[in-house]
Amino acid sequence: MNPLERARAVPGPAFTVTLDGREMEALPGQTVAAALWAAGVTSWRTTRGEGRPHGIFCGIGVCFDCLVTVNDRPNQRACLVPVRPGDAIRTQEGTGHEH
Repeated sequence: MNPLERARAVPGPAFTVTLDGREMEALPGQTVAAALWAAGVTSWRTTRGEGRPHGIFCGIGVCFDCLVTVNDRPNQRACLVPVRPGDAIRTQEGTGHEH
């Protein structure tokens, strides 16, 4: 059963955000991480040294594995940042700052 049906939740209308220029739908109340997961995206950051892919790990803002760039602001924890209509989300490479 769909979790929304199970909770009898009726979210507001979906809206559009982008990940690396690709449009995707998000729902009011979702975090960036929840919206990405719902769209089938499980990795949105690469590590500094080895460039290994990372996504969400703890889901509560403790581990910093889910860092992402949102509206040109690097190092945003995707599990804590509420997604907003029109957000431009980018995969973060390393520290998220230009070299």
